[in-house]
Amino acid sequence: MKANWNRREFLQKTSAATLAALAASAPVASLLSGCGRGAKPGQTNGTADTVILLWMAGGMAHTETFDPKKYTPFETGMEGNRVLSTFKSVPTALDGIHFSDGLQAIGGVMDKGTLIRSYVAADMGHILHSRHQYHWHTCYEPPQTVAAPHLGAWIAKELGPKNPVIPAFVDIGQRFTVGEAEELKAFHTAGFLGHEFGPFFIPDPSQGLESVRPPVGMNTRRFERRNQLYNDLINSGPVGEFGSDYQKESLKRSMEQAYRLLNSPEAKAFDLSNEPKASYDTYNTGKFGLGCLLARRLTEQGARFISVTTEYEPFKGWDTHENGHTRLEAMKKQIDGPVAQLIKDLDKTGHLDRTLVILASEFSRDMMVEGRPDAKVLEQVNQPDILSDLKFYGMHRHFTDGCSILMFGGGIKKGFVYGKTADERPCKTVEHPVRIDGIHQTIYHALGLPPDTHYDVEKRPFYSTPDGLGKPVMDLLT
Repeated sequence: MKANWNRREFLQKTSAATLAALAASAPVASLLSGCGRGAKPGQTNGTADTVILLWMAGGMAHTETFDPKKYTPFETGMEGNRVLSTFKSVPTALDGIHFSDGLQAIGGVMDKGTLIRSYVAADMGHILHSRHQYHWHTCYEPPQTVAAPHLGAWIAKELGPKNPVIPAFVDIGQRFTVGEAEELKAFHTAGFLGHEFGPFFIPDPSQGLESVRPPVGMNTRRFERRNQLYNDLINSGPVGEFGSDYQKESLKRSMEQAYRLLNSPEAKAFDLSNEPKASYDTYNTGKFGLGCLLARRLTEQGARFISVTTEYEPFKGWDTHENGHTRLEAMKKQIDGPVAQLIKDLDKTGHLDRTLVILASEFSRDMMVEGRPDAKVLEQVNQPDILSDLKFYGMHRHFTDGCSILMFGGGIKKGFVYGKTADERPCKTVEHPVRIDGIHQTIYHALGLPPDTHYDVEKRPFYSTPDGLGKPVMDLLT
């Protein structure tokens, strides 16, 4: 694998893979692969049947969130190497386990879930967020010659919809009009599995209802004409020109599913104005908080896989290249209350028993180390050794050797901590390293999907994790 792919090469290769997927015939499920086919539609043989991914896009620093180290307050002229955490630590519901200040609400529900402190991101040379996000969501390092399906697409394909009206895979909060838009699109797809298993996009949860109904002023007849025009445009576009019969039929089925949702009673789940005011206000910390509320409502209506993101936009959100401390104060206010409330609500209604909730990010951050101690890469941040200004106080460099992940429900152990990072810089993983194939296979195992799930694509097996070698982390499961 080439270690220094740049943005242009990444796009060229993923674009070629997408065209190859369009032209490919139907993926063939091997007789050697279980592929979850023993389960009845809407059911699984595992401990979970729904997944909610809470995606902290941009690189969430572990030492500033769920794995705090020694706190060092800011002083003009201080040495950067002294700073391990810029927030005090606070107790959680687990004895002896602390989180970073500002995450008290999530800490209060950790008796219901598992904390992983030893996720290790891949070495892929020069660090690009979109490449690491591609890897996390597909389990494959980009670029690939095959259009790799998103985790949610595998689940939608293998298990099918719980409710035939509600999209099996819903993606909330990510726009594609921001920086690195084309790279983000590269993994927000079902790849060779077909359009019908791809994500139903809701960029803004406060406008979720607009995603499932015709525009204001458009009557049914006019909408049907526009839908037919859209189908004609598809037939004359890349899918019609290059797509196989399988891909064309898959796209048509995806449109039929969306059309069916328009007139269904379940569409009300997308209307957050129906939520009681007290509940709405608890979640309303912004787009992400309302996304958590929408995820809860869609879970109750039978969505299979839901992703809610803080949204990746370069140099915003968790992508802290400067002002790390002050930026994280704001990010914690966005996520703390809504994430905790989501867990409480799902637990109260009994949905948490069968819903696997995951909170994760593509990698972590450190003040001094770019990449990892034994595999440093080109530094992308001007971080001085001596801090002369508050804007330098925070974790601004990309760090891949120690990241935190939270898991709740769906057969995950309660009140459990797995793995450990060093207490001194570099705060790298020192016990029970976990990599992305282990995370994906743990999710699949909870859903009852076998580790050798694969399809023959271009006469070669393509597994849900590379070469089918990934194994679930059984210590995380009850």
